[in-house]
Amino acid sequence: MNGQMDWGELFFSAAGRAPRGPSLIAAATLLVIAALYEAIPPTLHWLTGWFVYPGLFFCGCCVLSKRLHDRGRSGWWAALILFAVVAVWPRPDTFFDFLFALVLIWTAIELGAMPGEAGTNRYGPNPLRPAVAI
Repeated sequence: MNGQMDWGELFFSAAGRAPRGPSLIAAATLLVIAALYEAIPPTLHWLTGWFVYPGLFFCGCCVLSKRLHDRGRSGWWAALILFAVVAVWPRPDTFFDFLFALVLIWTAIELGAMPGEAGTNRYGPNPLRPAVAI
């Protein structure tokens, strides 16, 4: 991202790192799109859901992976996070949903409140302070 946000790269590539602000905006955008899609009549879901849900899932994986990379974590944690979102959507009902809600609370703290690692990590340079070549 080289110091400047490329939204296409944020939504469609899992490589590299993404800062907290744009990642939160992207995640909120995906959640709003999902909520709006859920508001349409259910008869259309079985026709269009085959395209909408995989697209939302892929973009969610990319956004989460980049933010996890910024925190120094593997992008594979995005699978657990997205599974938890699907399990509690639209509301938690069972005990296991409570456990998944705990995963989402951990996610909110880890990815929403904590800053990214300072300097370069194994996933790339800090997106807020890219290294200057001398």
